[in-house]
Amino acid sequence: MCCDACFNLGLSGSVRVIAHLYSLRNDANVVGQARFGIASKAERLGIAMPVLRKLARAHWRNHPLALELWASGIHDARVLATLVENPQQITRAQMEAWVRDADNWEVTDALAFLFARTEFAEAKAHAWSRRKGEFVKRAGFATMAGMAIHRKELPDEIFLRFLPVIAREALDERNFVKKAVNWALRQIGKRNPALRRAAMVEAQRIGKLD
Repeated sequence: MCCDACFNLGLSGSVRVIAHLYSLRNDANVVGQARFGIASKAERLGIAMPVLRKLARAHWRNHPLALELWASGIHDARVLATLVENPQQITRAQMEAWVRDADNWEVTDALAFLFARTEFAEAKAHAWSRRKGEFVKRAGFATMAGMAIHRKELPDEIFLRFLPVIAREALDERNFVKKAVNWALRQIGKRNPALRRAAMVEAQRIGKLD
């Protein structure tokens, strides 16, 4: 079993990091997470997000480690990968590959908050909003929400361009998509008074749809 000190050692690769994750396995949490819709074909260890965030601080902005953690295929390791990854080193190809692997809302939203910090965020949010896959599409709107929350430097024009996209996809009845659509609209409206007014107008328009 790996201890916290082992986790902090400068070791090559992800072997000891993953061993440490296994030492934190909590099967009761796996069952509890399933009740909140966190289901996956990948192996799940039931590690709580605050624990993963604490572990991530020891490997901040570690791009090679993030790639290895994601490649492990373990759900918790993939969430950790989104926390240690360096947004400035992410490529378009990596974004496409990782978002296709996402099969539940937790890892999708973790990806979205990471991708929202990249230079490709706006383009990918628009592209994914048109995709058919439920979690890829969710990633598009969750990325919009992440940008609205974290990218304080962005101009209003970017978010105004998102509003027609939100209206266009508002009739998608899939639970994880419609929640993300709603989330994006609300977060855009929280940025400032001008965007709040624009979001309210769009919300009223959506409300009149059949």
